[in-house]
Amino acid sequence: MTAHSHYPKQGRVILHIDMNAFYCSVHEAVEPELYKGKPLAVAGSVELRRGIIVTSSYAARNLGIKTGMQVRQALKLCPDLILIRPDFDMYRDFSRRFMQIAYSYSPLVESMSIDECFVDITGSKQFGTPLEIANQIQERIAMELRLPCSIGVAPNKLLAKMGSDMKKPNGISVIRLRDVPTVFWDKPCQYLYGIGRKTADKLTRLGILTLGQLAKADDALLLKHFGIVGAHLKLSANGIDHSSVNPEHEQSKSIGHTTTLPRDYTDRTEVHRVLLNLADQVARRLRRQELMTQTVVVTIRDPEMRTITRSLTLQAPTEHLDDIYRTACQLYDHHWEEGNPVRLLGVTLQSLSAREETYVQLDLFDYEKQPKKENLNRIMDGLRDKFGENAILTAGMLSNDPSAMIRNHKARGTSLQMDHLRNNPLHKDEEK
Repeated sequence: MTAHSHYPKQGRVILHIDMNAFYCSVHEAVEPELYKGKPLAVAGSVELRRGIIVTSSYAARNLGIKTGMQVRQALKLCPDLILIRPDFDMYRDFSRRFMQIAYSYSPLVESMSIDECFVDITGSKQFGTPLEIANQIQERIAMELRLPCSIGVAPNKLLAKMGSDMKKPNGISVIRLRDVPTVFWDKPCQYLYGIGRKTADKLTRLGILTLGQLAKADDALLLKHFGIVGAHLKLSANGIDHSSVNPEHEQSKSIGHTTTLPRDYTDRTEVHRVLLNLADQVARRLRRQELMTQTVVVTIRDPEMRTITRSLTLQAPTEHLDDIYRTACQLYDHHWEEGNPVRLLGVTLQSLSAREETYVQLDLFDYEKQPKKENLNRIMDGLRDKFGENAILTAGMLSNDPSAMIRNHKARGTSLQMDHLRNNPLHKDEEK
């Protein structure tokens, strides 16, 4: 099957991210000198050897160790099996961190469990094609968390989920609707996500042995034996799923984005330009979620993988790009010696609060500009929502001196960005 890496003209693009052997992989990431590449299993009652295997590493799976197996039986198969007591606090921490990476590409993230989630990237074209985004996420999880994951890319949640199961560990599978007959129809019914053993046995008794047969089954027969679920089974066998990605209702604890640079950057002007783009992305997501931030965090990593994070709490909450960008540059300039090489940069917003519930004390000399800035944000966000992220670029993203954007902005209020809007042909079309 050839991966189709372009966005469809219509329809959705959904990712399913599935962390591979999650619990064991976390232990390998935290203590690689003890566990990396070795047969290990997370189990209860480790000392008494009376528990069951919760999960096992791929090295252990290759020796026949399976989830649900009794520890005593597992040790007979593999006397060298390393048994680890569960550490759910640590697992939850890693889960939050991998979910945060997913959030940096779309606000539409639905957590299915501690080690898997759906991500709707239909509106995330600014980060690349679907396959490029999947690769970026997989590479970031591997680099930042040292964990493996598999990702399914598809037009709906069902196919994305099935795609993530096809290549493990560290695989990426692209499933299109037209691929369903060739990829799935020769498989037994139980292969379909959502069909358990009892349903599969019932289908077998009806003479429906494969997904292809289920996809073409008589509607009346399915209704008689499965009720309204029968129609759902047939739709699923045809790869059809209209369910939406339901984002977490819990307010985000942070909003961040990092980028690995194409080469080592040593020039402050180049770094500032990257920080401007990062600040713009996180500010957009902040406003989309109707939040405000009061703490800006900058992450800097050198070519030797040494990483520092520095933060600054603002005097008042903000949702504006210029506040975030200016603070990020201030943190970088103060904490990173000019000339030292930089390989990765990140900007994260913390101390988040709901916009409608946040009291903002306006500066005596700035209060007249506040409505203009808010109106400008609405105009720019609206244009980008309609025409894409590249519809509007700030001067600093184009200039060789991105710091000029802030200087000009302070000197001229919002006029610089408004001039850019007026000269943008998309804005003129909008006025028509």
